[in-house]
Amino acid sequence: MKKILAFAGSNSKQSINKQLAEFAVNSIDNVEVTVLDLNDFELPIYGVDLENEIGIPDNAHRFLNYILETDGIVLALAEHNGNYATVFKNIFDWMSRINGKLWSDKPMFLMATSPGGRGGASVLEVAKGRFPYMGGNIVAEFSLPFFNDNFSEGNITNQEIVSNFNTQLDTFKKAINK
Repeated sequence: MKKILAFAGSNSKQSINKQLAEFAVNSIDNVEVTVLDLNDFELPIYGVDLENEIGIPDNAHRFLNYILETDGIVLALAEHNGNYATVFKNIFDWMSRINGKLWSDKPMFLMATSPGGRGGASVLEVAKGRFPYMGGNIVAEFSLPFFNDNFSEGNITNQEIVSNFNTQLDTFKKAINK
């Protein structure tokens, strides 16, 4: 059975991106799913001096091991000022010190949502530009605009958006089953 790792690039306890990631993995049959919460991987803010002083914290190794042991990654990135949330950038930086190709060419379904009309499109562009240099194999992408209007009770409610989501999800499922 294929293993799928899902998480949000957020530490909000009510993360709309985590809700989206969970929706995505719950839409895939016959897979073993692990959903991670960045709050369970507390790390000091990365700095080279700190790394030289303490080494790389265990939580960075633990998170990277989840990536290495999976067949596919579902990642919904929160957008802060057009970029990654600080908590995601921090764990990303720590893991990159262990393995510069931290995504390990695992098929990725990259997503974002926000309360606004762009649905996290800016952070998706940042990730699409950076992740391939870090071993990212982005096979599908999805942006959900106006989260509060288009998502309710664990489901996307707009049928046109559902159709786009399903197309991207099918692409991801094909990639993990190669």
